[in-house]
Amino acid sequence: MTSVADTGGAQQSASPGSGFEVAFAGFGGQAAVQRWVDAAVTVAFEELEPVSAFPVVPGRRWGPGLWWSATTGRHVACGSNAMRAQLMVLDRDPDVVGLAGRPLRLHWHDEQGRARSWTPQLFARRADGTALLADCPSHPSAGGERALAAAVMMERACEQVGWRYLRLEPLDELLAANLRWLAGYRHPRNQVRPALTAAVLEAFAFPRSLIEGVEAVGDPIEVLPAAFHALWHGYLHVPLDKPLHERVLVQAGALPSSEALTTAGAHRDAGGGRFREVP
Repeated sequence: MTSVADTGGAQQSASPGSGFEVAFAGFGGQAAVQRWVDAAVTVAFEELEPVSAFPVVPGRRWGPGLWWSATTGRHVACGSNAMRAQLMVLDRDPDVVGLAGRPLRLHWHDEQGRARSWTPQLFARRADGTALLADCPSHPSAGGERALAAAVMMERACEQVGWRYLRLEPLDELLAANLRWLAGYRHPRNQVRPALTAAVLEAFAFPRSLIEGVEAVGDPIEVLPAAFHALWHGYLHVPLDKPLHERVLVQAGALPSSEALTTAGAHRDAGGGRFREVP
């Protein structure tokens, strides 16, 4: 792992990871460094810009970009196809309330006292205030020994503050394809209007094929976006390990409250997130 300058100033303990520090881009873009155990409880990492840009790899067909999050109503920096796939999964997770790409860099010293660092690709804030730090390798051995050694230290750092670190396994190709399709309808504008969404949910109160339920509501051109939006948010359910098609069996999922539907309809043009009020 590449050595870095000791941004913390004082020499750390010889015990690896005993004095973790974290660097991040504070509000206004000012670089900041704090003790890890302090920053974990005071810094809203989900609100921050990347501490450094995702690298551009020559010859790779897909480079860094942005993912619009239905959870937050904002863009999340994204570095690879593998990371985008994991963002799709987390963006649908009702327990996730915040997302950010590369918002922090962790610093520590190894057994020889050499400064080390690692920048996890993904940060997800949970509803209970804890967080997930994750890397999104395209295959299990991606990053080699350096990444695996850093994963050990990331796990240790997260244990100190009650968080979790994971190297997320690549998604099954069919699951990823289905999520990509539904993600195209994640924006609140695809709800069209609360009354239409309510009619769609009522049409699938008992299991039936997608096209049958949609045609029972009205013109498929208008109704399908609302149905796909409901499927993205889990208000309707289909098996995502099987191909999506017009005859796929759709059934009821977790229903939104009437207040949630009204709020989303009122703010969909403002770019609000998952039924979240816009300031």
